[in-house]
Amino acid sequence: MFTDTHCHIYQEYYDNIDEIYNNAINNNVNRFIVCGCSKKDNDEVLAIKRNDVYKVIGFHPDQASIYQDSDIEELRQYKNQIIAIGEIGLDYYYGKDDIDKQKELFRKQLKLAEELNLPVVIHSRDAVMDTMNILKEYDVQGVIHSFSGSLEVAKEYIKMGFILGINGVITFKNCNLKEVIKEIGVDHIIFETDSPYLTPVPYRGEKNEPAHIYDIAKFVSELCNIDMKKLSEITNKNINRIFDI
Repeated sequence: MFTDTHCHIYQEYYDNIDEIYNNAINNNVNRFIVCGCSKKDNDEVLAIKRNDVYKVIGFHPDQASIYQDSDIEELRQYKNQIIAIGEIGLDYYYGKDDIDKQKELFRKQLKLAEELNLPVVIHSRDAVMDTMNILKEYDVQGVIHSFSGSLEVAKEYIKMGFILGINGVITFKNCNLKEVIKEIGVDHIIFETDSPYLTPVPYRGEKNEPAHIYDIAKFVSELCNIDMKKLSEITNKNINRIFDI
């Protein structure tokens, strides 16, 4: 059985949430880590009542100009309901107009995670060096969500104690991640969908869902010449290195 270690199963995206979970279970995906990105999302994640769902809450870098310090402090009270702080980090894809605010938000949440002894789920887009340098300021470990970087970057994150989150991007035709994964092997990766985004081949154009973890795992199984049962065992072991589930 597999775990979707990063998905956004919100009412905003799905009218049939129970069916989404059932489809995944029928495709050998039996655990779900649902991540928040904003105050609204965090509240919805916290309200989920399923024993197979594990909760991660935090503020995405796109919240850098609108969050309040009280929002960060409020996360503290949910320590016993969550397994990590996330999705947090830096995103320079649309420009660097709010770079200082992003870094400030990132640091505040890393400090909180360090204080609460919780792992972190890191969003880093076009911001590798700043992400790495800031992470090194804190005693935290966690997941580099939606990793798609170079072999050198992968090795550095692994050296820092992080696991790489691999999703449908690896199935894309021109994705260089295939060579990276073949080089580093499967001992430092976990699978995620980032649903409803990043739908894997051959379903591109459709809304993503946790059931596609199985398709991502099958792709990596064939890529690395490892059977699915063994791959499931290894990636679940990797999950347990980071998350208390």
